[in-house]
Amino acid sequence: MLMLSIESSAKPASVAVYEVSAASSEGGKLLGQYFQNSGFSHSRTLLVMAESLMKNLDIKPSDLSLIAVAKGPGSFTGVRIGVSAAKGLAWGLDVPICGVSTLEAMAYQTRQSGIIICPVMDARRCQVYNALFEWREGVPIRLCDDRAVSLDELALDLNRYELPCMLVGDGIAVASDHLSNQKNRLIDTPELLRYQTAYGVALAAVNAEPVPAAQLEPFYLRPSQAEREMASHSS
Repeated sequence: MLMLSIESSAKPASVAVYEVSAASSEGGKLLGQYFQNSGFSHSRTLLVMAESLMKNLDIKPSDLSLIAVAKGPGSFTGVRIGVSAAKGLAWGLDVPICGVSTLEAMAYQTRQSGIIICPVMDARRCQVYNALFEWREGVPIRLCDDRAVSLDELALDLNRYELPCMLVGDGIAVASDHLSNQKNRLIDTPELLRYQTAYGVALAAVNAEPVPAAQLEPFYLRPSQAEREMASHSS
């Protein structure tokens, strides 16, 4: 089964084609991925990237059996574009869709046991989008729900764990300065794990439940600025 996965929840954007195989201990294999980190131009690049990737892999859209997408949290615009593109493809191809947590997809990229995996994305206002995971028996196990948490709260939370910790995601630069008391526990993060990728989305989707395209909704975690302003005016 061939899956097209999409990640557009932050500045980087990527698409991947993943071959799902029940016979593989890894759940399948990555056939190809296109990645760019040039800015928020996802509305005009995602589908072009997907079309080009499939063409170079000699894969037709009709060969796809599943669409997967990072449904959030993340940039409101980026998440909306990614989910809309994925739903449009799923509807057009009449295939199911699988929306996965952006943070969980980042944890799937690490594949490292014996440490706390700490995905971080800049949520502005001195907060990060975050969840904590630990690899056990070949899968990342959640230690907390996806959340928008202050950097001070995150530092306190990490103190509960004795294992070394690896920060992953594009919020590393924001978070690392506020985790100075954790420096002796923080593991160096490889460059490729500093960004969200469609490959991570595919890995997470292998273990997730697909739904009809009409049922998938973005997961923003907190209200957008427009919604906050509307609420303040109505109160």
